[in-house]
Amino acid sequence: MGIELAKQTNADVVIATDPDCDRLGVAVRSANGEMKLITGNQIGSLLVYYRIEKFFELGILNKENASRAVTMKTFVTTDLQKAIPEHYGVRCVETLTGFKYFAAKLEKYERALPEEIRKRYRQMSEQESRAARLKHSSFYVFGSEESYGYSGSDFVRDKDGNAGAIMFCEMAAYAKSHGQTVDQLLDEIFATFGYFAEKNGSLCFEGAEGAKKIERLLESYAALPRRDVLGSDVTSIRNFETDTIRDVEGDKIPKQKMSIFELADGTRIAVRGSGTEPKIKYYMFAQHRPGDGRFTAAELQQIKTETDERLEAIWSWLQADAQTRLEK
Repeated sequence: MGIELAKQTNADVVIATDPDCDRLGVAVRSANGEMKLITGNQIGSLLVYYRIEKFFELGILNKENASRAVTMKTFVTTDLQKAIPEHYGVRCVETLTGFKYFAAKLEKYERALPEEIRKRYRQMSEQESRAARLKHSSFYVFGSEESYGYSGSDFVRDKDGNAGAIMFCEMAAYAKSHGQTVDQLLDEIFATFGYFAEKNGSLCFEGAEGAKKIERLLESYAALPRRDVLGSDVTSIRNFETDTIRDVEGDKIPKQKMSIFELADGTRIAVRGSGTEPKIKYYMFAQHRPGDGRFTAAELQQIKTETDERLEAIWSWLQADAQTRLEK
């Protein structure tokens, strides 16, 4: 209904939240005039790029203090949201799924402030607290998860659809002020940092028997991993249930039944059980980075097609492989 209204009124953006207003989805008017949905990964990538770029433009961040700035994403969120901050010298912290893990980090950063600042931290203006964090601790720029959750400041320690809507409108206005549609700005980001594409899939197994199948599958990925996927070697495996895994700050990641496989061609595959549904979830990530320069429009279009086809092929392979595992 929102998209239909946008067509009638020639609107540039449609924004929707879920009923409790913590998640945000959008449709944007593309360069060819059509309304199109963009993914949660893409929304987050646009916002982290815009916010970091703007903080540098305003002089709030610079080469000297960039290392004290931090962004956050979950392990099953696009790696574009790690490539962008790292380009600017900004730290990217990865967590398990759930904004409670982001909140724990923000609590840690608050505790790192000097005691006299902590006493009045909650009453400080954003400008005052930002200056204190940049001087003494870590300044939180942005956090995002692929399932349409976004956070833009320390004063709300959860995903926030209200703030997400404001941030997205500001970013869309920024793009328009530069003569770009939102999808053109996204393509500029791809051309600069590389094309990152994602695909999510799940297999549903109902009932008690289904729960056993999910358990068997999760255990089999840890016990009997494949050496290659569609001709690309598996170069590393992280088992979050058994391995000791630390983030970039040295903090230990809590245990979870999840495995992440890294392939030689840069593809990443994460497998975990759903916490709320009778499903096993698969997250597939592919990327193609430019060399010293940037992709041309023609190159980017070809890379998009090839990468998206690769993800579809991997998903088909994973479904067939899961069936083979269950038959053993």
